[in-house]
Amino acid sequence: MSLSNAAVRDIETVIHPYTNLDSFRETGPMIIERGEGIYVFDNGGNKYIEGLSGLWCTSLGYNEQELIDAAMEQFRQIPFTHTFGGKSHERAAEAAERLKAIAPHAASKVLFCGSGSEANDQQVKLVWYYNNALGRPNKKKIISRQRGYHGVTVASGSLTGLPANHRDFDLPIAGMLHTDCPHYYRYAEPGETEDEFTTRLAKNLEDMIIREDPDTVAAFIAEPIMGAGGVVIPPAGYFEKIQAVLKKYDIYFIADEVICGFGRTGEMFGSQSFNMKPDSISVAKALSSAYFPIAAVTVGEEMYQAMIDESKKIGTFGHGFTYTAHPVGAAVAAKTLEIYEKRNIVGHVRSLAPRFEGHVERLADHPLVGHARAKGLIGAIELVADKSDKRSFDPKAGIGAAVVAAAQRHGLILRALAGDIVAFCPPLIIAAEQIDDMFAAVTKALDEVEAHVKKEGLRAA
Repeated sequence: MSLSNAAVRDIETVIHPYTNLDSFRETGPMIIERGEGIYVFDNGGNKYIEGLSGLWCTSLGYNEQELIDAAMEQFRQIPFTHTFGGKSHERAAEAAERLKAIAPHAASKVLFCGSGSEANDQQVKLVWYYNNALGRPNKKKIISRQRGYHGVTVASGSLTGLPANHRDFDLPIAGMLHTDCPHYYRYAEPGETEDEFTTRLAKNLEDMIIREDPDTVAAFIAEPIMGAGGVVIPPAGYFEKIQAVLKKYDIYFIADEVICGFGRTGEMFGSQSFNMKPDSISVAKALSSAYFPIAAVTVGEEMYQAMIDESKKIGTFGHGFTYTAHPVGAAVAAKTLEIYEKRNIVGHVRSLAPRFEGHVERLADHPLVGHARAKGLIGAIELVADKSDKRSFDPKAGIGAAVVAAAQRHGLILRALAGDIVAFCPPLIIAAEQIDDMFAAVTKALDEVEAHVKKEGLRAA
């Protein structure tokens, strides 16, 4: 295959995350040049529905003029200043006020950063700092979940529960534990009801805490819906049972809202969709509709008072980034939060959710699809070789990747996740007829790959 000059330049200069760096040298990149609404256009002029909102993030779509204007106005006023040593700027407080007002817990303060990974890295540091302030130096372990995704720094990558993020990076570090993934379709025992399944998972969590010693376990972190781990939607009652265990052993509860936050599930936060009562949340991505890198952690008053106590003792709060509360990022975030409110984006998602969820559910009838799941405007299909016993395809067959490639040929960008799972997460501004177009392309892609599977005999055990 002949590669363009732009593709060759990219290959020779850019390292691409989550990419097979060996085969990439042969295939080269897909170069996106511009976007409009829910659509992006490549450098060949081809038009695509961005069916994953970039990386679960471009909630307000592309070329949103109010966000562009907010950024440009801030660039002209002051493009950079910082928040170290008591300095600040108006946009920092504006963005923090708007986030505090809608947070799904009693937020006292907001600590900004640049990405979801950084946000969850901050959560780890704050939990450790908090317990030192309270005179509990041994209460430091943090429990995450298998297949959870919380970032890629040394700490947040350790919280992540996906093998590819650990292998040969020497992760996870000590003190990071992983309990069960609440994926009923894959992990329920034969004959086990959803209620029995969630009871067993809560019991396993409690057993882990007791085994480790409750006085050493500090926090539990969870996404309302697991994103990169397969769009895993927890069964009813799961978080209620988990939270009862956390409360029993005085364990701080962190909700990773990086993907679910700001309307994705039909509530402002995923925590509200699943009756989660967190002590803190991590947000990023849709905080600025991904127009500028910015993320944040919210903290309650008890955590804030512990931070004050430590600052008194040490003489400073010894944490922060050059770009903490970057003025352009804060301006864009404040405008994004304003747009969510004034355009009633949550109401828009609720109005479209039955259509979106219905399309996903109907894909369960396709011969390739073992399980289909959706909530609000996020969903996935899990592809299997045999529906009756949920047997997966040989990973080397690349069935999920083949469906994504076929969808792209039909003008739709999706993402394949581990386990032949194909995820859907379109911009929240999508219209009803665009949802129909999106799933028409999905169906065509599935039909093409099903024909390939039959022709090549790829269902053979």
